[in-house]
This record gives sequence, structure tokens and C-alpha cells, in this order.
Amino acid sequence: MTSRTLTTIGFDADDTLWQNEQFYRLTETHFTELLADFADGASISERLLAAERRNLQHYGFGIKGFTLSMIETAIEITEGKIPASVIAQILDTGRDLLSHPVETMPHARETLAALADTYLLVMITKGDLFDQERKLAQSGLGDFFHAVEIVSDKTAVTYRRIFSKIGGGPERAMMVGNSLKSDIVPAIAAGSYGVFVPHELTWVLEHVEEPSEAPRFRKIEHLGELRGLIDTLG
Repeated sequence: MTSRTLTTIGFDADDTLWQNEQFYRLTETHFTELLADFADGASISERLLAAERRNLQHYGFGIKGFTLSMIETAIEITEGKIPASVIAQILDTGRDLLSHPVETMPHARETLAALADTYLLVMITKGDLFDQERKLAQSGLGDFFHAVEIVSDKTAVTYRRIFSKIGGGPERAMMVGNSLKSDIVPAIAAGSYGVFVPHELTWVLEHVEEPSEAPRFRKIEHLGELRGLIDTLG
């Protein structure tokens, strides 16, 4: 495939187009402080991660599931003795996440603007529907996208479906994102290019090994390098 036969570029949203994980980390720190009388911070974080892992199948990805996992963890750690006032504070931290101002990533706007006239751009993201729609609207990036897909999970089947519906199929598509597990590995499995843009903070449940031997795997330091990478395909 050359850059001239590339028709579609998918972009992850959280920590690819705008900051996300750093706000979860700050919220988790506040959560551990709320429970400091019952356990140490490392133990609380470990229990919270276990709850998040368990609850993915029930609540999916996003702030609502994270908030419910915090409440569940608080109940477990305190053996049901958690005061209602602390539960209320946990709920407040979740609401704060849902209203946090959007901070776009460096080079996001100019990169999308430069590519939008040549390629079909698709935002493909997991998470809470309302929250992702809010962030897209506040980011000011929505006009660059031909389509927006907010999905429950990202698999090879997901990418085949989206890139077959939009553009010339997965073989003529590229997926750009910061998560190897969700954005890169399944996109490559679907037949697309996977362009990894590392972020300094990535949720531990999104960690897998780089598919460095895969012919369609690429890695860039930031979105500003994407246009140059696409040119090398031709």
C-alpha cells in the first residue's frame, strides 16, 4: 500500500487527541487520600485496579465504571464501614472527571487539518458515550472527522467493520493511537497499518508488547510526525 491508496485514517481519542489518563491518576490519588485511615495508598490502588479489571465486563470503559469501581473498593477496604459522606465525595470526584476541561495534545489540530482534505478521518474511541461526545465537542476537532465511532471495545472485528463501511476496507486504512492493546495490535490484525504514538501515562490494562516484527507496525514520537510517516508509504 502506498500513501496514494491509503483512504482512511482512524484516530483514537483519549491520550491521542487529548489528555485523559493524567486526570484519572489525580482522581485516584485523591481517592487514596480519602481512604488513608483504612489502608496505605499502594494497597488501595492495587484493590482499585482489581475492581476495574473485574468490572470491565459489566460497566465497560469510562468514568462511570471507574467511579463505581472506586465505590466498590471503598466498601471492600472498610468492610462496609465507609461513611456515606465519603461515598458522596467519591461521587463528586467522578462528576469532576465528567466536567474537566479538554486539553488537546500537541500537533493534534494541525495534523488533522492537514490530512482532512485528502483522507477520510474517523475518530474511533472507547468510553462513555456522553463523556466522549462532550470532549469531542469541547476539543473543537469534530469538523475534521468524516465519522465518529464510540465503541464498547476495540478488536480486529471492530476495525474491519468500521474500515469496510468507511473507505476502501481495512487494507487501505491506518489506525493511530497510544494504546498498543486497543489501537495498534487489533488494527494490524484487521489488515490495517497501526501507528503507535506513545503517551507517558497509559493505563496498565492497556499494556502489551510492541508488535515490532509486524510489517504494518509504525511508531512515531508525536502526532506532528504523522504526515511525514504517511509520505514514506509512497
